[in-house]
Amino acid sequence: MFSTKVISCSPREALYVLDGVLENNTILKIQEHTTDTHGYTEIIFALCYLLGFSFMPRIRDLKDQQLYRIDRNTNYGIFTPLLDKTADIDIVEEQLESMIWVAQSLKQKTAPANVIVQRLTNSFPSDRLSKAFTNLGRIIKIEYILRYMTDQKLRRKVQLQLNKGEYRHKLPRWVFFANQGEFTTNDYEEIMNKASSLSLVSNAILCWNTSKIKDIVNNLRENGENVEDETLAHISLLPYKHVLPNGTYFIDDRESDI
Repeated sequence: MFSTKVISCSPREALYVLDGVLENNTILKIQEHTTDTHGYTEIIFALCYLLGFSFMPRIRDLKDQQLYRIDRNTNYGIFTPLLDKTADIDIVEEQLESMIWVAQSLKQKTAPANVIVQRLTNSFPSDRLSKAFTNLGRIIKIEYILRYMTDQKLRRKVQLQLNKGEYRHKLPRWVFFANQGEFTTNDYEEIMNKASSLSLVSNAILCWNTSKIKDIVNNLRENGENVEDETLAHISLLPYKHVLPNGTYFIDDRESDI
């Protein structure tokens, strides 16, 4: 886990998609990011494109998605009946310099990403900059949807990443046994302390699992077993049933002297 952020349950998750990607303190160079339907908007598609990494959400009800064309006079073959609306490419060209400035501000962390995303979202459609981001996002989203529908490897990749994320969530729930994975306070600082501590413990378990699995694989190979790297790619580093979240207690049951 490369980032921890406490957010309210009320706003849509898409507002905070970029925070963890841009504000983490690791050396990871993230190239792709997956979310479920609640984590995507057209503005997020546009910002990810300008920031230089691929946004790959799993969008529910693809058949209900509005599809856009760039030029209403162009024949897109069998896709033409599906592309029944036109994205405004002119406003994207008009606002491109400002859009690049926004992306640069995100990279330099001049303001929290969720604040910028929320302002762009709230000002649509009256604000021209927000409108430009939305129209660029529509173009990027359509290109992604067409790839998603026709590329089985891409679909599997997105599903695999989301499954890993869901399994990752099970680990801190297992560790955070006392409150069954729920914070029972509304104090932000206390919640952040608990969340950060939970991430630290979870990452420690991940490192321990990695070390032990590495030892097992090395031992198997030293004894002549053929363990392919491709096979290792399917092994999860997040098993947790061997972890005793409530600890082990040793009680001295010898009779005390009276």
